[in-house]
Amino acid sequence: MTAPDPEHVKLDAVAPAAAPAAATLGAGAGAGLLRGRFAGGVHPALHAINRSLEFDLRLWREDLAGSRAHARMLGATGILPRASVSAILAGLDQVQRELEQGSFVPQPADEDVHMAVERRLTELIGEDGRRLHTARSRNDQVATDLALHLRGAVQEARAGVARVQRALLELVARDGEAVLPYYTHLQRAQPVHLGHTLLAYVEMLALDADALDCAPQRCPLGAGAGTGTGFPIDAQLTASELGFAAPEPNSLAAVASRQHATRFAAALAGTAVTLSRLGGELVLWCSREFGFARLGDAVSTGSSIMPQKRNPDGAELLRGKAVRVASAHATLLELQRGLPMGYFKDLQEDKPALFDAEDQLGQMLAVAEAMLRDIAFDRDAMRAAVDEAGGHLLATEAADWLVRQGVPFRQAHGAVGALVRAADARGVGLAELSDAELRACDPALGPGVRAALSVEAALNARSSVGGACLQNVRAQAALWRARLEAGQA
Repeated sequence: MTAPDPEHVKLDAVAPAAAPAAATLGAGAGAGLLRGRFAGGVHPALHAINRSLEFDLRLWREDLAGSRAHARMLGATGILPRASVSAILAGLDQVQRELEQGSFVPQPADEDVHMAVERRLTELIGEDGRRLHTARSRNDQVATDLALHLRGAVQEARAGVARVQRALLELVARDGEAVLPYYTHLQRAQPVHLGHTLLAYVEMLALDADALDCAPQRCPLGAGAGTGTGFPIDAQLTASELGFAAPEPNSLAAVASRQHATRFAAALAGTAVTLSRLGGELVLWCSREFGFARLGDAVSTGSSIMPQKRNPDGAELLRGKAVRVASAHATLLELQRGLPMGYFKDLQEDKPALFDAEDQLGQMLAVAEAMLRDIAFDRDAMRAAVDEAGGHLLATEAADWLVRQGVPFRQAHGAVGALVRAADARGVGLAELSDAELRACDPALGPGVRAALSVEAALNARSSVGGACLQNVRAQAALWRARLEAGQA
């Protein structure tokens, strides 16, 4: 997920320079808006640590939307004259144009996006700009901005997940019937269709998409600093204009809670972990040791010293960046741990962590899709790994065959274990053992077991719900294609 445009707004040039300890930032520009209680300016060190404009400027669209809704409500309820509301709305339109065009100039004293917008609005329209904040606090203002932001971020993340799912389904259609080993403990275990493995990621990403669907439905605007307001506001009016179902029913919870952001961060982390597992799979499959797949040139990297190298950096970074995304969730949890009820400046630090997690997951989804659309599978190499004599991927089939002959499963398990030892001793597959060698492991092991000891028979037998048989793979792929076409990721 990317920031909403204002990368062209230059902040470095207006950051307050280091100053002697005794120096203070004057009460000019935005600084004076909040200094009426104090005898002088703010210490530069405090201003520097308190300032959040560098990261919350990306909320300017949401801030303007909230301010427009608030201004219209103030006019509709008679709290402000219609003429003042008209001036405010025209001024906010001009602020938006400046932000879109890159001509908006933040000032050193602008503490955050809210104060920067209000300062510029007041410069443009005069005294009416100072009226906008009537019946509003920065506490409910930032909570509303964040709620609006989450709504867009949720949509963007879910759209990215759906694109990865579509790329996986295209691979299922192209190569899904290929057979490769299914691994447990990174040891070859049973044969499986490639499509079944890829569809597993489609399913896991669907659960991630469900978790991502956690945008707030109630609007914090109107909660004020935390106890509401004495003005006759119409909170339902602003909630409806901003696309929320209703206002928040508890003003304290509205400004003090960051639960929606925390839930979203948890969902981002879960999605990142799923992608990290896909990345780990691609790293193995594309290695010489496995040789199951090859990433295209555009999604591979080289070495600074070894000319022959073909590195899956994108897949490796799916693993590495998952740690970074998960840490954002931990940050939001820790920021709130032990906080008494109310608003605290600690909560300002929610946005750097959340925004970074959104951005990193956006990169992860993009590179995952790119790799899936530029990968070639080696069907022969995958099948060779299944058929290799020492793998004994069909041992479970032999045990199941014995069970069908009336042998208790634990006895069958032990008998086939002995069968595997015998095959290992000769360096052959289970089906290549003689009839006498079969019976030596268990009298019930007759030549009929060989019919079960084929990859195709083993796969066809896996017809239980969710099983790996080809019929299930085809049905699940068709179901998911239909769901994604209908927008039901």
